[in-house]
Amino acid sequence: MTKLSVNINKIATLRNARGGNVPDLLQVAKHIQEYGAKGITIHPRPDERHIRYQDARDLKSIVYTEYNIEGNPEKSFIDLVLEIKPTQVTLVPDAIDTITSNAGWNTIKHQSFLKEITQEFQRNNIRTSIFVDPVLEMIEGAKATGAERIELYTEAFADQFSLGNKNGIQPYVAAANLANELGLGINAGHDLSLENIEYFKQNIPNLLEVSIGHALISEALYLGLDNVINMYLHKLK
Repeated sequence: MTKLSVNINKIATLRNARGGNVPDLLQVAKHIQEYGAKGITIHPRPDERHIRYQDARDLKSIVYTEYNIEGNPEKSFIDLVLEIKPTQVTLVPDAIDTITSNAGWNTIKHQSFLKEITQEFQRNNIRTSIFVDPVLEMIEGAKATGAERIELYTEAFADQFSLGNKNGIQPYVAAANLANELGLGINAGHDLSLENIEYFKQNIPNLLEVSIGHALISEALYLGLDNVINMYLHKLK
């Protein structure tokens, strides 16, 4: 079974918007695991606009499944990961001012840098995954860094699927086949949702893990509103 790792950035965004500690990020992480998810993902950014660096530290004692920390390997991020020693670090080339991740690594151009960072994390027993587009050369480049896994950037698939074009899966199938041949583990994430996840899973051989945040939290709001509203109405009778 493919593992589900839930990205809880959006919970932190909601908390930060109001101040205080509602919703309680640590309690949410506990409940997500109790409900069956096999991992927690966070993506701290330098401006701490959602996940704060202290959140990353506090979650260390809460996450008993797989703890995945994503981010651009600048110095403060590297130091944080080496301090916490999560199960997995996912290297993502996002710019400081980007709203969300929008491209995979050029693993050819940045191969030397990625190899150096990967080796440092591996010396500390942290599994390393490289965020990549479904481009065969980038898969080969990721293998050359020494990373154990790749995370396929799935926005293009999700966009095409929403338009009814199921052929948008083909570059991902090719990328997965090559990754399997090279001995790379396969993760995936970005814009995967209840609408498209089953089709993606069915077509990607040996998909180990998906990281889902924005869609899952949004779907939880939609699917939970009926229940919560009726609970309020009951108390107001």
